[in-house]
Amino acid sequence: MLVTGKNVLVKARRKKYAVPAFNINNLEILKAVIGAAEKMKSPVIVQTSEGAVEYAGMSYLTAMIRVAASGKIPVVMHLDHGKDLKVIWRAIKEGYTSVMIDGSALPYSKNVAVTRKVVKKAHAKGVSVEAEIGALAGIEDFVSVEEKDAALTNPEEAERFVEETNCDALAVAIGTSHGAFKFKSKTHLDIKRLEDISKRVSVPIVLHGASGVREDMTSLAEKHGAKLGKTRGVLDEDIKKAIRHGVAKVNIDTDLRIAFTAGVREALDEMPTIIDPRKLLAGSTLLMREIAMQKMKLMGSAGRA
Repeated sequence: MLVTGKNVLVKARRKKYAVPAFNINNLEILKAVIGAAEKMKSPVIVQTSEGAVEYAGMSYLTAMIRVAASGKIPVVMHLDHGKDLKVIWRAIKEGYTSVMIDGSALPYSKNVAVTRKVVKKAHAKGVSVEAEIGALAGIEDFVSVEEKDAALTNPEEAERFVEETNCDALAVAIGTSHGAFKFKSKTHLDIKRLEDISKRVSVPIVLHGASGVREDMTSLAEKHGAKLGKTRGVLDEDIKKAIRHGVAKVNIDTDLRIAFTAGVREALDEMPTIIDPRKLLAGSTLLMREIAMQKMKLMGSAGRA
């Protein structure tokens, strides 16, 4: 069943677990995520970036998600990293139950102004709003921030921002990064900064760029020809600590991309005579479902539906 982001995230923060938010671009990714949620009895956030909308078309994506959400599992249909107001307005019109306005690259006053504008229009339609303050380094779809321009979230500014915008969830920057190459070495998140933000901000907190980049998946992909190099993701122990300090939504994209790539490469290697795309993509779907289930266990959302 389709629900708003606020519907699942307020409860998650109160009970100290997080709901995983998975970026989807096609049917295989969506089926893997929903299959995992049904298996684990977990609420889930299915999100599409502006890049996914350009690739697949918003109407195709919303139609698929509505079908996927027709069961008993709470499903949030969320627009990730909305920067183009035209896309945000269309998402609200087409039935998204949650949207993100990403004004993190703007000066503080302009971020507040555009966020308030989105909140007013979204709330009038019963749609939740996620906003962001602080910026993550890395590249994901149309979101690109140079490392030198990435700024960690200021706790006092975060408190003021939530009060001034009335957003329903707040994405913060505490050291995560988009992509598969998040850190040059073993790096921990700034949990002390998060703890301060959590004391000041009562709305659910969102962690972007939080894929773990599992070694078994990267190894499988490289075994079958991928050239990934020294990938590095966020440690599971840091995800657990972040959840204890107010994080209620954790975004996962890179982990699914790597699993998809590993499954496709393995299938092409091991089934050279097969031309049926359904068979060639079956392994990828299973690997992505495994990833999604692992995230639901890690974040404590399993059994919460």
